[in-house]
Amino acid sequence: MTRELPPCRFWPNCVSSRSDAAARQRIEPFALSGDPVAAFARLKALVKELPRTEIVTSSEDYLHAVCRTPRNFADDVEFRLHPEEGVIHVRSASRFGIGDIGVNRERVEAIRRRLQAT
Repeated sequence: MTRELPPCRFWPNCVSSRSDAAARQRIEPFALSGDPVAAFARLKALVKELPRTEIVTSSEDYLHAVCRTPRNFADDVEFRLHPEEGVIHVRSASRFGIGDIGVNRERVEAIRRRLQAT
């Protein structure tokens, strides 16, 4: 069963690479070069190493992790491999509050930088 990433809600505490995301919530998907399956495996390993992060669901093309902030707020981070598009789509959203002071965007960009460096 293929699982797609849910859309962001109206509030600015979410970023998504889905095309239906509002401009302030839009973030680029992770571009793939080389073997998509190997890239997704590297991504899973990177996410597993993040502090205060627990992988909740993992399959061959989907990953859902919960990242806890230093104040113990939970953020959901999801990735979906789309090998036919040559990308990994991503969504990161805070469970509580309206704003996130850029935490979700910075988290995704930090993961992107680490993935590109591997």
